[in-house]
Parts: sequence; structure tokens; C-alpha cells
Amino acid sequence: MDPINNCIHMACTEIRAENLAGECHWLRELQRGRMGTNFVGHGAECVKRRAIRSVKANPNCAEKAADYVDAAFDRCFKDTFPFDRHPNLR
Repeated sequence: MDPINNCIHMACTEIRAENLAGECHWLRELQRGRMGTNFVGHGAECVKRRAIRSVKANPNCAEKAADYVDAAFDRCFKDTFPFDRHPNLR
């Protein structure tokens, strides 16, 4: 795995990091003023938004960051390894 030169790998790494870090919890988003009236699906939107921003920081991937995140999103958003489930779900 080479996330610096392989933009799909980087996108997957960032999606997993954003998803598992808890930064997209609805309460945190509400405190930041990013929560609108749509609670359903907001966590995934937040993860995608933040992953795109991180991938854009890599000059090798910046131009098509949104495309790379979209390509990796479904598979990587569901990946919770090394946890059995998402840490925020009880």
C-alpha cells in the first residue's frame, strides 16, 4: 500500500480515519455549525467532505480528490478494522 503515490489508497486511508475518529459525530458537527436539518446521512457526508479536504493536501492527488474519494467511499466507509464495529455504535 502506497498512499502517497496511489491516490485511491490515500482516499481509503482518509475515509477510514475520518469515519473512525469520531470527528463527524452529529453533536460535534452541530457545535461547528455544519449541521443542517438533514440528520440522516450527515455522518457520511461529513466523512466524505473531510476526506476530500485531506486528499487535496497531497499534490499528486489534489486535482481529482473528489473522484478518488467517491471511488473508494463505499468500500472504505464500511471498513472498521481492527474494530468489530464502528466505535461510536453501541
